[in-house]
Amino acid sequence: MKHTYYIWTIGCQMNHADSRHLAAQMEERGYQPAEAAHLADLIILNTCVIRQQAEDKALDQLRQLKGLKRSRPDLVVAVMGCMVGKKLEAALREHYPFVDVFMGPSETEPLMEFLGGSDLPDAPGSGCGRALPPSAQGRTFTAFVPVVLGCSHACTYCVIPSRRGGERSRPKSDILNEVRELAREGVKEITLLGQIVDRYGTDFDDGTHLAHLLKEAAAIEGVARVRFLTSHPNWFTDELLETVATTDKICPCIEIPVQAGNDEVLARMRRGYTAEQYRRLVAKIRARIPHVAINTDIIVGFPGETEAGFMDTYRLMEELQFDMAHIARYSVRPGTPAARNLEDDVPEEEKERRRVALEALLNESLEKKHAALAGTTVELLVEGKSGRRWLGRTPQNKVVLIEDAQDLGGRIVQATITRTGAFSQYGEIK
Repeated sequence: MKHTYYIWTIGCQMNHADSRHLAAQMEERGYQPAEAAHLADLIILNTCVIRQQAEDKALDQLRQLKGLKRSRPDLVVAVMGCMVGKKLEAALREHYPFVDVFMGPSETEPLMEFLGGSDLPDAPGSGCGRALPPSAQGRTFTAFVPVVLGCSHACTYCVIPSRRGGERSRPKSDILNEVRELAREGVKEITLLGQIVDRYGTDFDDGTHLAHLLKEAAAIEGVARVRFLTSHPNWFTDELLETVATTDKICPCIEIPVQAGNDEVLARMRRGYTAEQYRRLVAKIRARIPHVAINTDIIVGFPGETEAGFMDTYRLMEELQFDMAHIARYSVRPGTPAARNLEDDVPEEEKERRRVALEALLNESLEKKHAALAGTTVELLVEGKSGRRWLGRTPQNKVVLIEDAQDLGGRIVQATITRTGAFSQYGEIK
């Protein structure tokens, strides 16, 4: 009888890449994916603690699994990701004794050892073995590929350095081998990942850096599109900008968090730039790539953020007219410099008011921006179905929904935009 597995994943694209690697390993061992957790012989929670809300969701899943494990003692439960992190396993084992295996981010060896056998598939990041689990081949057309693991920048609010460790670049040959394998398995779009992806190669002494890697990935046969994220204002170089501007397959979409529009808040966050420096960078990118999309992240209610400080962020967002903004309320993360040294002095209801105000501004801005797309023709990579419609994305990462009887999965098509909205557009195949 075939054993089954189920992976529950929350959090960043890096977590989703880790889950893909783990799924490929499980299927190489003969496991088959289950449609739901309660149908699986092995359940893995891939966790995130970047925000309290994400951690709460993971803890809720753990509580549910405790009951399932009680009724099914043979069920194997594993927890991986940033909830495990460094030096936390002993405490987790004490609190959750029903969990069989704990694994840190990108770490699958403990589970492989628990399951037994010495002939194990290669670990994530090795660049060998299947890049996609067989069950996903033929229906997965986009994939995340980690290129920089961990982070050493140490923004005061962030747990990534303590949970994923210091910054280290993967060997270029491993990355390109993984991209080639993904392309052979039907993936059309690759996204290169790093907490600060622009810093790829800075820990090497051979001159390798992200611009080189992007060009080589784009040159691989079968790859139609290449993306990269997340950038940092201090490390987004002119050479990188020129590479995006001049390499056809690299999508003109830049994910470059600002986090706040007030210089005092930025200094307390230890971001390393001012709001004006960020504005100048956005202007430079848009001057060189007029059709570029620029996405950002913003945290509201950071310690010491006054109403005036928040309005600086509001005005910056209003001025720069981002193509997407991920807006979050600040939440204290244990072990971070902000948790140790800064008082969480903005009330939760005020954080939520500020978040809602920025979300409303974003919605209004995107509705106006996307109205200009009506009647235009765009190129889409169709990723799959969303309900009864096909979901495709433009090079700028705009979502377009299409009703069509054809099987469009994995195809690159031209579509005319018939209706626009803040977050999704609607179109017809030409």
